[in-house]
Amino acid sequence: MNAPGPRPPGRTLITGAAGFLGSHVARAAARHGGALVLAAHHRRPAPPSAAGVVVRADLGDPASLRGLCDGVQVLLHCASAVGGSPERNRAVNALGTAALLAEAARAGVERVVYVSTASVYGRGRYLGERPEQLTRRPGSPTSRTRAEAEEAVLAYGGTVLRPHLVYGPGDRWVVPGLRRLLARLAVTPTGWRTRHSVIAADELGTLVAAVGHAPAGRLRSPVYHLAHPEPVPAAALLAAAARCGPRPPSAPLTLEQARARVAADPAAAHALAMLADDHWFDSTPLWTDLGRRPGRAPGTDLTQFKEWYPWSTPSSDAAA
Repeated sequence: MNAPGPRPPGRTLITGAAGFLGSHVARAAARHGGALVLAAHHRRPAPPSAAGVVVRADLGDPASLRGLCDGVQVLLHCASAVGGSPERNRAVNALGTAALLAEAARAGVERVVYVSTASVYGRGRYLGERPEQLTRRPGSPTSRTRAEAEEAVLAYGGTVLRPHLVYGPGDRWVVPGLRRLLARLAVTPTGWRTRHSVIAADELGTLVAAVGHAPAGRLRSPVYHLAHPEPVPAAALLAAAARCGPRPPSAPLTLEQARARVAADPAAAHALAMLADDHWFDSTPLWTDLGRRPGRAPGTDLTQFKEWYPWSTPSSDAAA
């Protein structure tokens, strides 16, 4: 019996298509063929192909979702409220996802893929575990409501993807946070060995689209970590960020010394806390199930994006 081939191109709906992750997913999905429906809240995305249709939809307003899934075969759900009030987080991430899935069920959408976050695990030390080996302990309203969204997607029979650190055009959190930390430390620390799961935004987009169009039976797990399989040491990640702007000299620095230097700067302190413990999540099953090989070593290509990064303080901004 022959193995199932690729799914024929059908209509694909991408939520958050004007946001950081959704815009990269939309560009990747366009390469699979078929019509695209690009749903955005705040901004109108440019269609990545002639087949792209842009619609306005707000997960916080269920009425705006009516009919959104009509004729859709694949739903790539990339929209989330990040930061902001707990009420807005719940309205968008939990209740909005439930309303979206109700529309998907009514319209008969065949496959749902949700881009969540590894933050649903909460604070801790992670050393190459797979999703089934971990327990979610979300510590913020954003993470708690995204965990609720995960439950709804899994109940639908969909697939949940959990990235950790994502960089590239559109990133206003990861590299700006690292640059803010470097500025406060006044050195590029050497010897920091904690390991971290990272992925370039364009590679993330490619993988999300591939999950949406994978042959039936290819995906063997309902939940995957979404990252390059090779973790990056904290010192290497900081050194890569340092090459994208004014570069502090390299020097040894203990975590205790670093904490003292960033104590008065919450944004830098948050970036330091992100690096202080290992956050390495095993993403090998995703690459294996998709039959794909990872690209360039993660984080080594930051300099190609240095024209994008504004080197500003990370901001609280919902995905559109």
